[in-house]
This record gives sequence, C-alpha cells and structure tokens, in this order.
Amino acid sequence: MESATVRRVPPLPGLIQLGLVTLLVILAAIAWALTGDRMTGMDAGPGTDLGGLGWFLGVWVVMMAAMMFPSIAPMVIMFARIQEGRRERGAMVPAGLTTLFVGGYLVSWAAAGLAGYALFQAGAALTGDAFSWDNAGPYLAGAVVVGAALYQLTPLKDVCLRHCRNPLMFLLEHSRPGRVGALRMGIEHGGYCVGCCWMLMAALFALGVMSLGWMAFIAALIAIEKLLPWRAIANRGVAVLLVVLGLGIAFAPESVPGLTEPDSAQAAQAMQSMDPGVQP
Repeated sequence: MESATVRRVPPLPGLIQLGLVTLLVILAAIAWALTGDRMTGMDAGPGTDLGGLGWFLGVWVVMMAAMMFPSIAPMVIMFARIQEGRRERGAMVPAGLTTLFVGGYLVSWAAAGLAGYALFQAGAALTGDAFSWDNAGPYLAGAVVVGAALYQLTPLKDVCLRHCRNPLMFLLEHSRPGRVGALRMGIEHGGYCVGCCWMLMAALFALGVMSLGWMAFIAALIAIEKLLPWRAIANRGVAVLLVVLGLGIAFAPESVPGLTEPDSAQAAQAMQSMDPGVQP
C-alpha cells in the first residue's frame, strides 16, 4: 500500500516548488557566507590543521549545507510532492517532515565529518612528518585525488549515484511514515550521498579543506555528476579531471592553480591565523 501511494505522485504546485528551491538556495548562500567568514585566510593547503573537534564539526556541517543543498533539490522536491499527495488524499501528514528529512541528511554528513576528522588525526599521529610537504606529502595528496578518480568508476559509486540521481526510486525503496520516518529517510539518503561523494571529500582534505576555492570546485563536481542528464559522461569526465589534477599535485604542485603549498608564506600566515602562537 505504501509503495502504491508513493507511485502515484501528484504534481507539486509551481509556487511551492519555487519556494523550496529558493529556500535551499538561500540556505546554501547563507552557509557559504558563514563558511567564508570562518575560513577566510585559513587555507594552509594539503594537510591543513583541522583545529578542535567542536570547531571543525560546526564548520563541516555548515560546509555540507553550502555544498550539497543545491544538489539535493530534486530529492527534496520529490519528498514534498509525496507528502502533498498524501494530504490531498486525506491522510494525516505531520508538519515539518521536509525539514526533518533535510536534517537527517545533515546528520549523515556530520557522522562522515567525525569519521574523517578521526582518520585525519590518527594518520597524522601515526606517520609523523613522513608525509610532510618536504617529504612524501605531494605524492600522498596526489594519490588521494587520483584515488577519488578511480572511485568514480567503481560499482559502489554507481549504485550510490543512481540512488542520488533518481529521487522516486529512492523514495519507493525507503519510504516511511511520520516524523521519525522522515528523519530516517533523510539519514539514509545522506548515507547514499556519503557513499557517492566520500572520496571527493577526501580529495578536498588533500587539496586543502579550509580552501573556499577548492570547496567550490568539489561542490561543482558533485553538482555536475548529480544533476546533469548525461550520467556516464559526467561521471567519467569528473574522473578524467581528477586524474589530471592528482598527477599535477604529485609531480608539479607549483603549477596547479589555486593550490596553497604548505611550505609557502601564504600557508604560514594561515597557520598563524588559526593559532596566534605560530610564527610565520
């Protein structure tokens, strides 16, 4: 019965669709502004210190809202269409379900941020200066970016991307009623999105997680592969671009536009802005 209800998805009034998309864009714009305010001047390049856990998690969640909200607009609109259809058929639909769905989505990305933070800090503690920029740092950063390119071609990436690109398919398979159901659906959709994009986020860490420019670059790649109609072409195109970028970082980092090298004066100033005790 639930699947049959979801299959009969009514059109959502144009004004509501416009309102939802506008709201997501406005929230993303606010998140970009907040991120820019907090991160300006903090790009120390690959291996940028992540700061304290609480500070990083706050910045991370705002970053995810900035980067992902435009890309999830089709899913949010489809979710809202389904709730509107249930109301039209006389079903009791609690208020705030769409908000809970988006909130659940951010919960998944917050968990991914915690995992990334833990891995980054553990790696730094275990390897010491073996991967400093003067040692193997460029090769590690380049390898991560090339790894993100290779992940584009894996079956897991393909499965997760199909769920992200096909809102109706996802909602047919995961539909649940009520507020708790909406929250769980958001978490599950976020889980697929993490599965789709986790290596792109790893590439962001490799490029400089506090860089607004690289953040915008990765957000653009995510939007391309999720929203453009030619899925295979977009996916392969992103892979090729990442291979070129990764090889450039590994073997000629000074030639990569926008890359802050960790031993540069700009990186030293960024580290000083994060910790006034650090001397440039």
